[in-house]
This record gives sequence, structure tokens and C-alpha cells, in this order.
Amino acid sequence: MKVVVIGGGSAGRTASIEAAQIGEEVTLIESDKIGGKCLNTGCMVVCGLNDVAKFAINAKKFNQIGITDVNPKIDFEKVADGVKNTVGKIRGVITSETKKAGVNIISGKAEIREGFATVDGIDYPYDKLIIATGSQAFIPPVDGVEHAKIYKDILNYKKVPEKMIIVGSGTIATELAGLFSAYGTEVHILCRTSFLKDVETDIRNYIVEKLLKNVKIHENTSVSEIYPDGALTNSGRMEGEVMLAVGMNPNSDLVKHLVETGKKGEIIVNKRMETSHKDIYAAGDVVGGIGTTPVARMEGVVAARNACGVASEVDYSFIPSSISLYYDVSYIKSDEEGITGHIPGSAGPGAFWNVLDRETGITKVVVDKDGEIKGVSSISPSARSVLAYMSKFMKDGYKTYDFDNFVETHPSTDAVYKLMRYFSKFE
Repeated sequence: MKVVVIGGGSAGRTASIEAAQIGEEVTLIESDKIGGKCLNTGCMVVCGLNDVAKFAINAKKFNQIGITDVNPKIDFEKVADGVKNTVGKIRGVITSETKKAGVNIISGKAEIREGFATVDGIDYPYDKLIIATGSQAFIPPVDGVEHAKIYKDILNYKKVPEKMIIVGSGTIATELAGLFSAYGTEVHILCRTSFLKDVETDIRNYIVEKLLKNVKIHENTSVSEIYPDGALTNSGRMEGEVMLAVGMNPNSDLVKHLVETGKKGEIIVNKRMETSHKDIYAAGDVVGGIGTTPVARMEGVVAARNACGVASEVDYSFIPSSISLYYDVSYIKSDEEGITGHIPGSAGPGAFWNVLDRETGITKVVVDKDGEIKGVSSISPSARSVLAYMSKFMKDGYKTYDFDNFVETHPSTDAVYKLMRYFSKFE
């Protein structure tokens, strides 16, 4: 059977490898670069920039304490070049990995019709088609919007901006604010409504008060015009480079004539990642929903398995979310009520010197009277790793009393197990 996958990002590349390992003939068509948004302009770029930001913050702290005398000057152009070089090496590795799995990679923009994907006049027939074309930044209809930048323009800066206006209120806006404020930029976040409205209040407050303490956040603020050096808002004119982070639009135009799409252009799928067309599947940002890399990979695997006749469904329960700042901010959100426990972060690696300022993070757990874990939130250097395993424990039905004999790796900044062991005493 011939399987064609459109898009070489997290969902598409994973889908192509899965289908090839099942034994099908797979062609992966990518219009730009293997690795998609996550590797080339998103998550991994933020990782590289965040490492430098953490160094800058630590250097300032150590100077204040009096244990060092350093004043690092950030050469942003060299930082950007370093990120690009590193991303390029990673891209080479995963491209080789994909080819070794038996996937035929084609570079170019595809056109889709019944039974065929066409690139540069060459037809690639398919029995099953998987669409994983991702998403792109939403550009609001505001006068002068051509003067604004978006996330994928970050590495084009020649120097650190003196002032920056970030329009948006979600994860991307938060991460960009954390990065550039650490580099010394005067950062303003403009939120049309509330800042991080999907994050629980106590976690949001810690972010604002501790991790974005040098960032000015303006809620209920709208932008009516953008200039090369600022923006006009309902509170007056503000100066600075304007960065847009107001959401993403699915890249579904390629197949809108073949499959059903929603109000925002997302391809409508079921839990098997099946579209309204019996031979077409979709996965990743193009289907809307939870726009994270692990979810995209999960959807890609499910799409590939079903396309190849192996029944599978996605499971969106207990999905961990994260925000990359000086500390990782990770959470598995639950709207259910329960017994809540809070504890300050532990003084382990990456947090030791912050004990002096009482800024070691925060951990929160919500459980019910039977010991079932309803929600977990953590702000610490280890939060991202810890919450991944907690997601698995929660999916598998582990309860607080299962942590009674839990043995941690020490030293660590993981405070989740402490709350779990505390709650286990009451079972």
C-alpha cells in the first residue's frame, strides 16, 4: 500500500516513520524543512535562547550576592547563529533517521487531488493520505500590521531590542517576554482580555510576580494601529518593537476541497484521526485542539496506524502543558474540585541560590478523598520532566497511597512526590 504524508513536522514525520515500520511504502512531502515549526522556529529555538537567558539571570543574581563579578554582554546575532547551527545539526540527524526508517522524502510544495499528490509536475500516487501541514501565525487585521514581527522572525534580530511590545496573552507571548526581559529588553505584554487565562490563578500569580517580575503586563488592552517603532492602543501610544503572538491558524487550504473543515479552518477528525474522506487522515496543528509536539506525535502515530489498518485511538486525558521560562512551568489541569496541597519548590540543582530570595518555585496537587490525583502543577527546574511521568501515573490510575514507598533521586527539585507522600498518610 502507498501512503503519502504531507508535512515533515512533529506529526508528519512521526506518522511517516510509523507507517514505514508497519511495512507500507511511504512518501513524505515537505515544502520547507524537516522538523517543522517545533524544531526550526518554535520549541527548540526557545530552548536555545532560554539557556542564554538563564545564564544572564544567574550572572546578575551571583553578582548581587557578591560571589562573582561578571557582566555578560549578549551578542544576539551570534546567539541566533548558534541556535541556527544547532538546529541544523538536529535537522540532519532526524532527516537521516527518517530515511533509515524507509521513508522517501520529497522536497517541494504539493498539490492534492483524488489519489495523487503532485510536486513539481511529478505525481505520487497514494492509497492513503495523511495531512500534517501544521499551522501558521494568525495575523490580525490591524492597520500597519506589516510592521510587526512574529515568532519565526526572532532569529533575524541583529541585536537585543531596547523595547518590545508583545501582543498576546498565551504561552508564546509569555515565553518571548521571559526571554527578552532576561536579555535586558523593556518588555510590555498587551492582552486583549486576561493574561494566561487558562492557567490556574496561583500558578499565574507566581509567573507574574517571580518569573516575569521585570515585564509590564497590560490586560484589557487592544491595539488599533502598529508602527515601525510602536503601537497605538486604547490606553495611548506605546514605543517598542511589536511582536505578535495572538494565536495560530491551521494550514488546511491544501485539502479543503476534499475534506470537511471547521470554522477556523481546522480539519475535522475523529479519535482515529479519520477525516470526512475515507482515504485521508490528519494530525497535528492542522486539526486544531492541543497544539503541542507530544500531542502531534501521538496523533501522527494514531493516524498512521489506522491508515495502515491497525485500529488505534488518541487519548487526550491528563495531557501535560508547559511554559519555558527561567523555571519550567508545567501543569496537568483539572477543573474538578478536591483537596489542594501547596508546597514551595525544593532547593535542588538550578534552584539552590534562589532560596535566599524565597524563589524556589511552587508545586500544587489536587486529590479527592479516595486518593485519586485530579491535577498537578509545578514550577521548578525539573517540572517539565516530572509532569510527563505524572501524566502516565494518572492515566494508569495511580493514587496518592502508591507513593508511600516512593524513593526519589536526590538531590532534586521535584516537590510533587513530597505532596503525594503527605496525602498518602491520610488514606
